Amino acid sequence: MTQTAPSARAAGFSREQRRALTVLGVSQALGGAGMAAGITVGALLAQDLLGSTSLTGLPAALYTIGAALGAAALGRVCQRFGRRPGLALGNGVAALGSAGVVAGAAARWPALLLAALFVYGAGTVTGLLARYTGADLAPPERRGRAAGIVLFAMTLGAVAGPNLIGPTGAVAHSLGIPRLAGPFLLAVAAYAAAAVVLLVWLRPDPLLLARPGEPREPEPRGPGPRGPGLRVPGVITGATVLVTAQLVMIAVMTMTPVHMTGHGQGTQAVGLVIALHVGAMFLPSPLSGLLTDRIGGRRVAAVAGAVLPAAGLTAALAPPASVTLLAGALVLLGVGWNLALLGGTALITDAAPPGNRAAVQGMADVGMSVAGATGGMVSGLVMGGSGYPVLATAAGALALAVIPAVALTGTRRRPRKGPSAHEGASA
Repeated sequence: MTQTAPSARAAGFSREQRRALTVLGVSQALGGAGMAAGITVGALLAQDLLGSTSLTGLPAALYTIGAALGAAALGRVCQRFGRRPGLALGNGVAALGSAGVVAGAAARWPALLLAALFVYGAGTVTGLLARYTGADLAPPERRGRAAGIVLFAMTLGAVAGPNLIGPTGAVAHSLGIPRLAGPFLLAVAAYAAAAVVLLVWLRPDPLLLARPGEPREPEPRGPGPRGPGLRVPGVITGATVLVTAQLVMIAVMTMTPVHMTGHGQGTQAVGLVIALHVGAMFLPSPLSGLLTDRIGGRRVAAVAGAVLPAAGLTAALAPPASVTLLAGALVLLGVGWNLALLGGTALITDAAPPGNRAAVQGMADVGMSVAGATGGMVSGLVMGGSGYPVLATAAGALALAVIPAVALTGTRRRPRKGPSAHEGASA
């Protein structure tokens, strides 16, 4: 009986799932281009307006703090109203924040720029939250692949975005706006288009379709998602994986453009390195998802715990003039982050209570965003005080904390078999 339930669900929802994945793919490709703007030029814009290397981590900190609040709020919107309004709202907020960044840069008003980056971050978290939507209609044994497809869709826009620094900068300059604000002009259009795509075509709503007859509100055991969801061992483990990987990735990635330009590299070289990094963050997603379905999220996360330290060490040892070695380090960083993301996502999705899943997923991503904010802020201070090699080495060492966190929980979860565990995972 338990064997036929996933098959029946897959057969019943296969058409709806394909439609949902197609719509999500288009919106994710658009959103990926907008997300790449902040990754590529956010720190450089801050350096230009604030005139301080030590504060160049502030933009990453602000938009990741915004992402923390956005993840919590959008998770609750999805829980109450469904994925479609939540994801569309997030993309609309990102478009609004991008417009504010352009205005702040044009007016050379740091306060407006930083406030807009906060709003921008609150919306950009939508791209990661969408991975849960991809898995809503998938049977448990295919959730990794479904989430991987959604993340993979971001690759097209995310890789194209950094390589459009030159053209978008020229457009911005022709409008009397600083060239570094050009990618945010692209972000305004991309995020607005993504919001429209979701609002118009993400029907029926995947989350609401996946839980007919289930309550939309969290189960009444504790205050919101803190009660029935976040204390489950699998959720704690998955969140630990996500938090560690996000902190390490943001810390190294944010300071790499500053490190490169400080040693004479041009914005095109920076754009190439970041494009390769962002591609590595999302391009392996189908393979990582398949691997997660085959060997489990715990083992995939353990692999990430080995790849991330290798990335930090490579970045620390790479000569500043070597674009090739820095690109290799950032590719490793992206691959390690991708493995951690899909491994951690699988652990959280399988363990979260069905009636509270969207809210718990949102709160887990709050932890990611807080970790990213910490990494962004601390990275600038470490970079200014000790340099890029020390930053990259410390980040790689911290990544080793992923491995024990995963191993300890793996032995605890192994005995959980039987109908009740299966029903909790597949509901």
